[in-house]
Amino acid sequence: MSKYQIAVVIGSLRQDSFNRKLANAVTKLAPPGFSFRQVEIGDLPLYNQDDDANQAESVKRLKGEIVAAQGLLFVTPEYNRSIPGVLKNAIDHASRPYGQSAWAGKPAGVLGASPGATGTAMAQQHLRNILATLDITTLGQPEAFIQVKDGLFDEAGNIGTGSKKFLQNWMDQYVAWVKKHSA
Repeated sequence: MSKYQIAVVIGSLRQDSFNRKLANAVTKLAPPGFSFRQVEIGDLPLYNQDDDANQAESVKRLKGEIVAAQGLLFVTPEYNRSIPGVLKNAIDHASRPYGQSAWAGKPAGVLGASPGATGTAMAQQHLRNILATLDITTLGQPEAFIQVKDGLFDEAGNIGTGSKKFLQNWMDQYVAWVKKHSA
């Protein structure tokens, strides 16, 4: 069993999304002792505070997976200069009811990829603002605003040679962050 289990939250539901590919590829750069599990967010109902006293099974599952993790990895696209609604919905569910947030105290990293020249800079900034209010200790540097271009991934789905050194450095810093801040 891995010493550090990381819950990976992907802000896209599309099976073939760039961010799902990025999550799958970048986690291969982690050292032994780290395991990554993508948490399902597509089956969550829309958040409604009326449901706090009787949360859906999918919400309970999500919260349990987050609580069991020693760290978090958010990998998100940018929709209209912010995070996707499905990601915000998952964040809201796992933070409620008030005082029972599954997120609190977890160390996190934030990544994202987009065909646009600025990657997912705005979405990542908005996400960081949200995570700060939830008491999630988020890695600040290095930032990684990844533009999807030919060669980002190799034919096997790994990080391509042109981006590997940069993303290996990001992963090394993330690993050190989780080790330093996990309970």
